[in-house]
Amino acid sequence: MAGKTNKKVKGKSNVGTDDNENHIEGPAEGNGSLETESLDADADASNENEVKEAEASMETQNSQGDANKVSGVTEENTAENPDAVANPDKVDPNKSEGHSEGQLQLYPMAVKGPSGEHVELQVNPVDSVMDLRQFLLDAPETCFYTCYDLILQVKDGAKHHLADFYEIGDVADVTSGNCTLEMVNAVYDDRSVRTHVRRTRELLSTSSIHSSFSTALAMENEAKNKADSGSSKEEAPELEGLGFMEDPAAQLENLVASPSLPEITCVESIGFSSFNPVPGFRRLQGDLMYLDIHTLEGKKFCVTAHTRGFFVNASGGVILDRRPAHPRRESTTLVGLLRQLSEKFSKGFIEVLERKAQGHPFENVPSLLPCNPWLGPYPPPAHKRDVARAEDALTLPYGSETVGMQRDWNEELQSCREFPRKTLQDRIMRDRALYKVNCDFADAAMKGAKGVIGRCIPPINPTDPERFHMYVHNNIFFSFAMDGDFTLMQQMHDQGSKDASKAEEKDSSKIADNLSKAIGVEPNVEQVQESPSAGALDSEGSASLQGADSEQATYASANNDLKGTKAYNNADVPGLYTLAMAIIDYRGHRIVAQSIIPGILQGDKSESLLYGSVDNGKKIFWNEKFHEKVLEAGKLLHIKEHEVLDGSGAMVKIAAPVECKGIIGSDDRHYILDLMRTTPRDANYTGPGFRHSVLRPELVAAYCQAEALAKAKGKDGEDEVDDKSLNQVDLLSIKLNPNVFTEFKLAGDPEEITADEERVRKAGKYLLDTVLPKFVQDLGSLEVSPMDGQTLTEALHAHGINMRYLGQVANLSKHLPHIWDLCIVEVVTRTAKHVLKGILRATQDHDVGGAIAHFLNCYTGHDIPQSASIGNIEKSPEVSTTQPHGKSGSSEKGKKKGKSGRKSADSVGSDNNSTGLIKDDTTSPASYLCVTSDLIWKDIREAVKFKYQFDLPDDALSKVKRISSIRNLCQKVGITLAARKYDFEAQTPFKTSDILDLHAVVKHSVPMCADARDLLESGKLKLAQGKLPEAYELFSEGFSVLQQVCGPMHREVANCCRYLAMVLYHAGDMAGAIMQQHKELIINERCLGLDHPDTAHSYGNMALFYHGLNQTELALRHMSRALLLLNVSSGSDHPDVAATFINVAMMYQDIQRMNVALRYLQEALQKNLRLLGEEHIQTAVCYHALAIVFNCIGAYKLSSQHEKSTYNILAKQLGEEDTRTKDSANWLKTFQQREAQTLPFFQAKNSPAVSMATAQKAADVLKARPDLLQAFQAAAAGGGSSRGALNKAAAAAAAAALIGERENLPRSRGLDERGARAKADVRKRAAAKGVNIRSQGVPVQALPELLNLSSNAQRKKRVEEPSSSASSANKEKAEQNEHDKNVSQKDGTWTESPANPKKDAQSSTIGQTPLGLGTGLGALETKKAKQKEKPMKAVTS
Repeated sequence: MAGKTNKKVKGKSNVGTDDNENHIEGPAEGNGSLETESLDADADASNENEVKEAEASMETQNSQGDANKVSGVTEENTAENPDAVANPDKVDPNKSEGHSEGQLQLYPMAVKGPSGEHVELQVNPVDSVMDLRQFLLDAPETCFYTCYDLILQVKDGAKHHLADFYEIGDVADVTSGNCTLEMVNAVYDDRSVRTHVRRTRELLSTSSIHSSFSTALAMENEAKNKADSGSSKEEAPELEGLGFMEDPAAQLENLVASPSLPEITCVESIGFSSFNPVPGFRRLQGDLMYLDIHTLEGKKFCVTAHTRGFFVNASGGVILDRRPAHPRRESTTLVGLLRQLSEKFSKGFIEVLERKAQGHPFENVPSLLPCNPWLGPYPPPAHKRDVARAEDALTLPYGSETVGMQRDWNEELQSCREFPRKTLQDRIMRDRALYKVNCDFADAAMKGAKGVIGRCIPPINPTDPERFHMYVHNNIFFSFAMDGDFTLMQQMHDQGSKDASKAEEKDSSKIADNLSKAIGVEPNVEQVQESPSAGALDSEGSASLQGADSEQATYASANNDLKGTKAYNNADVPGLYTLAMAIIDYRGHRIVAQSIIPGILQGDKSESLLYGSVDNGKKIFWNEKFHEKVLEAGKLLHIKEHEVLDGSGAMVKIAAPVECKGIIGSDDRHYILDLMRTTPRDANYTGPGFRHSVLRPELVAAYCQAEALAKAKGKDGEDEVDDKSLNQVDLLSIKLNPNVFTEFKLAGDPEEITADEERVRKAGKYLLDTVLPKFVQDLGSLEVSPMDGQTLTEALHAHGINMRYLGQVANLSKHLPHIWDLCIVEVVTRTAKHVLKGILRATQDHDVGGAIAHFLNCYTGHDIPQSASIGNIEKSPEVSTTQPHGKSGSSEKGKKKGKSGRKSADSVGSDNNSTGLIKDDTTSPASYLCVTSDLIWKDIREAVKFKYQFDLPDDALSKVKRISSIRNLCQKVGITLAARKYDFEAQTPFKTSDILDLHAVVKHSVPMCADARDLLESGKLKLAQGKLPEAYELFSEGFSVLQQVCGPMHREVANCCRYLAMVLYHAGDMAGAIMQQHKELIINERCLGLDHPDTAHSYGNMALFYHGLNQTELALRHMSRALLLLNVSSGSDHPDVAATFINVAMMYQDIQRMNVALRYLQEALQKNLRLLGEEHIQTAVCYHALAIVFNCIGAYKLSSQHEKSTYNILAKQLGEEDTRTKDSANWLKTFQQREAQTLPFFQAKNSPAVSMATAQKAADVLKARPDLLQAFQAAAAGGGSSRGALNKAAAAAAAAALIGERENLPRSRGLDERGARAKADVRKRAAAKGVNIRSQGVPVQALPELLNLSSNAQRKKRVEEPSSSASSANKEKAEQNEHDKNVSQKDGTWTESPANPKKDAQSSTIGQTPLGLGTGLGALETKKAKQKEKPMKAVTS
């Protein structure tokens, strides 16, 4: 892609890189001079801002380059290794081109703007003209030009007009050089002039700039370093992590706090004039529209937008004066005209460009799929007048384009699918077009769904019941989906109530029994078993259940249809088309949006059903040509070709679910839709009500692979078969029949039918017996470490586990408290989501905010006063989901009346100001006021039991983490809360004013680039093997492909940046790693959310990289932010929090803050013992970190004790022969040797000649070492108990060491008679002064908390051995400082054996494995025990 060169133009030096390059800045080989890819050192200061703008805009297009600098990181910090070729562990930055398409060559090209601007580009023949236009749109010199033609002049003088959709190489040969590109003003039309006005408004606005907290920290640190350049360096502050980890509610305000930047205003307003539309006679003379401009100077102008530009007309009143004003002011661009009209505009426009250039370029790039924030600023910012915002909101309703210019979504989508795909560049162009169309469709569908729910779009079948209403808007078809789960649950509840006895216990037992039988399981939820039918239900109940079961438009069917659409899109069979699809949840309703098949609404005769059934199998259509395409897709999706019988008994051979529909549209394309059962039904859930309980595609793929491996083993007679050697034919030969265990009749050989059923049963058994236990095992080993509901859902789906198995995951994870708590929060939140949606469906528009606040109060256990007396309501309104969906507030539940409703409303929203339009009508209270906390939690318990076969504990309300649960619920429903401290002890923690917004939650079918996915997987494999150059090359190529397909704002781009940061980190280039990690952090903040766990991991990794550059204070501030995000998303009890504490402790250790390091390690050890157990590897990491710290302060006995614990755990978990166990043994030997070196000092420990004066000498020594004294005091003051405590013998030994086993210090039992008399005298004098005396005879005031550590040793393992003298302490410190210098350049892990005990005792403190966030600095995404080569240290999330 095009990029700016490093050639100077008009005194500016611009950076130019190729899209496929990821340049690592650093000293050049030989002379150490800096490379010239960045600013010259002597660049003119007056052009500095323009250079930054150029770099920023270039980075937006070519983010692969590292031109932009993260504050605090300079070129001098980078470290490019010139020996990378010789050393396979180092990255060669020159080998960054694609591995399959060859190296892309760049050729210079000068660009001349319409007003004489000059820009230098580097282009490639494969660059499209649209790429050039996009770059020029982002360049500061040409950013305000939108309507122009591009004229290319080549070396021989020939000129070529460049059309938008051509590649440059198709027009002319640019490889010869000396090519120039000229921007020539074009003629405006109605569309282009509107585009130009919108672009100008975007340029002048700074509200769209995302300011990352990390960027603000880096800029603040840089400014501080400049200010303190001549002063002494301050000591790094201590984090507040141990303080706020227990109160996440108090930190919500800090979560959304952003740097306060003053707003920049360039012009008062730019709006469409009331003179519009243009009179006919003026349109014939070129007028397109009229604008009213109000400048900051207070002047008002009426501007005519003409086909040739903009000029100020002479209108000054209510009558249009079309003549140009005097003096004549005109320009081809609106920015150029404003510069003539206002000096303040010129100054403000420069400031806006500078503001956008100050931050990271990714902060200015728009996101096509933004996330919904669940927290908003508190108090909300003032809502100011903005004509441009109002016009955009009111003139483009419900996602439609300008009137008369609606998009044909289906034609756009299918045309993009027909793009060529032979070469990589062809596939990139095709994937980019598909991604853009799908993103635009999802956005338009979301806006249209809001219009449908808001009753702004009329239905096309108004005479049908409201639940069956359908809508067409902007060429998108909308329909409602029912909440089938709660409909069935209510019917089951009612049926159980009829058959139950009068006794409440029997009634509850009957409901639970019916629920269990209906889903095909026994009451014991630990084991899922198949049940033939729900025989306990009577005929009436069975009929009602069958009615609900046959309902197609349910939540489950919509989800399955979307998954099936994605599966066929991934199969990508030529000639077989699917529709664009999105699912929108808003205001309690679920809307399914689809593109429209050509001719289906017009009744065109060419439209016909060729395949599948529309009447539930009574008549099945079949077409040979269509069947061939479906069969080809079925081979890739493991769908077996099989025979079924229709209603007449005719046999039909199909390779898809019976209810799918194959339609040929009026455009002669073959469409397949209604793909609810692309995968077979789950054999573990065969009862009524679970018709749409199908297996996930990931499970089908994993099962087929396991079967193919087993088949290959049996064929070859080998015990082990590599996945790579698995024949693709064998893999595709494993197919499943999607129509078994359904109401459809299968034809063919009975034995074959039985085999098909058995294979599907075997897949379900594979899920229960293999996948679930393996998943729980991975949770225990931290191979999988979900932190919130979203990451847990993603982890389950990645393993092929449906969310209905979440109850079983919880039961299998009782030994993991953090996973148990996470599962409880998730099942409660998922059911509470349906309850809240039911309330919202029955709520009037003006009561939505109050209903949400009321629900949140009840959800957290706070019943509103007076509302609890509302009469005997057994169920809250959400369970009746059969109400019409088309009209909000039109159901019967919206008309419920209750007592004291007005008082309840006032108590919830007491901050609302009443107006004359709102009447205090006590006879018509809001429907949500009948909801109480007991009713909500009753529904939640029943729903959890019904859907997840899981019994919530009795104290679930008190055990559920409130902030994590509320966060999860808000994300699922789309609620935005005010970011303030919520007092959950108050009667009403939430008020109506706390509900800031309600967003639509969208599920879409936006595709993923297959080429980029393959490159990333290959790169991960190379990284795990330690092949850094190859991994770097693959990740760089993947980054380039993703950048071209979906732009920088995409989650997969963030993953690419993270892996690139890993490679650079292992290669020793910390500055390059920070640059890539900063990109990932910004992308995660914008695409996933400010408090997403991946964002927290990004902050943690940034901290580790900054620490690698010895910027510890900046690293600690990033760690503080990471701890805040982890606390909000997962709470304080999580292994990742403990791992982060270890990393923080290592940072404090490196700056000699041992007392703080000990406190963090103590907290980490307690968390790991409580969450993971005494024998977990992560607990061993904690013990090892403690051993290192004790070694640093000279407490070698304690180092040996803790390292012994490390060794015992590793030996038990990994075996004696594992390299990590051997390394721990080497560390233990080192510590024991150091301990043995002190034995000569202890030989005189029983000498009777030693007096208490020697003991006092030890006290004086400790007083001379305040850091050791503080460490002892901190460890003693920590309190608490630990299951991993030292035994009594170890505690006695530690106490003896403290009392005086160093040099000539005697133990307490070795004191002579003179010492005893001295001790008695001390006691007498102390007693006379009223001072308590410890058993050792030292007054409390002499050495506070020191001698008390003998009793604390069993609980804290924080006892240390004091130095014998100041000289030995200085010597020990000198040795440690010398070791620090060596370690700072070393990339070792804690598992490495120390070659030099004196200098390498601390080598584990940097990059130890698995320290860090997630699995830390060592674990890659590979099997630890199966890797033949030693895995590298990595920063993972």
